[in-house]
Amino acid sequence: MAGHSKWANIQHRKGRQDEKRQRIWTRVVREIMVAARAGGGDPSANPRLRLAIDKAKAANMPADTIKRNIDKATGNLEGVTYEEIRYEGYGIGGAAIIVDTMTDNRVRTVADVRHAFSKHGGNLGTEGSVAFQFRHCGQLVFAPGTDEEKVMEVALEAGADDVITDEEGAIEVLSEPGDFEAVRQALQEAGLNPEVAEVTMRAENTIELAGEDAERMQKLLDVIEDLDDVQNVYHNAAL
Repeated sequence: MAGHSKWANIQHRKGRQDEKRQRIWTRVVREIMVAARAGGGDPSANPRLRLAIDKAKAANMPADTIKRNIDKATGNLEGVTYEEIRYEGYGIGGAAIIVDTMTDNRVRTVADVRHAFSKHGGNLGTEGSVAFQFRHCGQLVFAPGTDEEKVMEVALEAGADDVITDEEGAIEVLSEPGDFEAVRQALQEAGLNPEVAEVTMRAENTIELAGEDAERMQKLLDVIEDLDDVQNVYHNAAL
């Protein structure tokens, strides 16, 4: 199915993440610990932990560091306890923003998030104020030039909900969160390796921002993403 262009935005986001590579380890460690605490320390029986370990390996985290943090989370070593908190708000031009955090101090975290929104032209909203504009789903994105028919055949057979090709030729595969691992594994076994593979909050509709508004929105997003307790930031702005 045809879809609006997402490739430029995805590449832009990946580029921004690469610039902040030093923060990746901290966030991945927290994700590993929360996933292991919630679902156990066996990656084969815990899809969320398996995905977190994949992120850690992609960031060149040593295996012993990964194991040590799984042990902390499952009680084999003493460690800090993190809780997950989601914040919702509005950015420039009414763009919707979701901020997922992991924190050991929720008072500090909400103060930091609220300050970031208010100082840079946004507004922190209430729970549920923008979440309805997003879909919680598995997302795999393939670069332009990938065999669209093969992706569609393998993905739909494995349980994907939809396959969308944008105007630049990038292919996006969507699934229910619980089906994500099976879809990703089927695609990889077929020799189809995505540029992006994650369980995410995908915006159902986007708001186009350009010029000064786009610059202000990017600044707001950068400030939020740089907060120590922030794990992921989702938004519906097309910059």
